[in-house]
Amino acid sequence: MDAFTQSFGLALSLIAQADATLWHIVGLSLRVSGTACALGAGIGLLLGAWLAVARFRGQAVVVGALNTLLALPSVVVGLMVYLLLSRTGPLGSWGILFTPTAMVIAQSILVVPLIAALARQLVVDALREGGDELAAMGAGRLLSALLLLAHERLAVLTVLLTAFGRAVAEVGAVMIVGGNIDGVTRVMTTAIALETSKGDLPLALALGLLLLGVVALINLAVGLTQRRGAAGPRLAGGLAG
Repeated sequence: MDAFTQSFGLALSLIAQADATLWHIVGLSLRVSGTACALGAGIGLLLGAWLAVARFRGQAVVVGALNTLLALPSVVVGLMVYLLLSRTGPLGSWGILFTPTAMVIAQSILVVPLIAALARQLVVDALREGGDELAAMGAGRLLSALLLLAHERLAVLTVLLTAFGRAVAEVGAVMIVGGNIDGVTRVMTTAIALETSKGDLPLALALGLLLLGVVALINLAVGLTQRRGAAGPRLAGGLAG
């Protein structure tokens, strides 16, 4: 039996037997990324809505910078957060470096530009279809933008699922600020890297399969959400839909 087949079989056994170490890593990954996306959504949706309706000098530069941050490498985010939270950094007194909290902060910073940029585009597109209706009702610019996001909730859900997919699959930032501490900050991506280097291929492969499963479920949810949104009423048909 070759190494791949043997490792694959052992990996399936670990999953089927609900190995405690395996599922603890998976649970921590989902908690960290879920919390990061919730925080990122609170900031990103508000920022995106505001940028869609605000009018100020240099707005194009700000929007361009936001779009540039979509390609921000996760290791750069990890380095920035590390410098802020390290003992000699400005936030070193918090004592949260190499904790799940630091990982949540790093992933939140990573997903905010993605959520904000996509939310801004959603509002811009929706304003073209039904902005006049809200203006006639006396809604202010920011309120109109937020109402449009609430109306386009299925599209917003797609944005959030996309952000979660990016967060749960990234490795650089959480490796730097979390330290990959066994039982404390070890998540799926960092554990895969570590276990592979150690030669524990069954555990690494089991984590890889579960990570692929999570990503596949996210893609399925995005597809179903988009299909439902395409079949549902559009803003032009009335905000009450």
